[in-house]
Amino acid sequence: MTQAPDPICPLCLRPIPPDVAQSRHHLVPKLRGGKGGPTVLLHAICHAEIHATLNETELARDYPTIETLRAHPRLQKFVQWVALRPPGFRSRVPGPRRGR
Repeated sequence: MTQAPDPICPLCLRPIPPDVAQSRHHLVPKLRGGKGGPTVLLHAICHAEIHATLNETELARDYPTIETLRAHPRLQKFVQWVALRPPGFRSRVPGPRRGR
């Protein structure tokens, strides 16, 4: 019996191994009308970077799709940086929300 391939993170396009922290991202935040709306499975580090970069209003108004998220300049830099890391990479230094 063959094992199903690891899911692919739509933000960084790297596989999400089963032993790596992962989380669901509501494309439109629940508090901004996205309850029951579409979600995507991301690496936890990718999800954290989205929320460190954008607040819920910005996410709902300007970044409600993976395509718009990937086009954000800071998230583009993050994707380039994290692409050089292995799929199981975890940040050891959880930081506070950074300035925009």
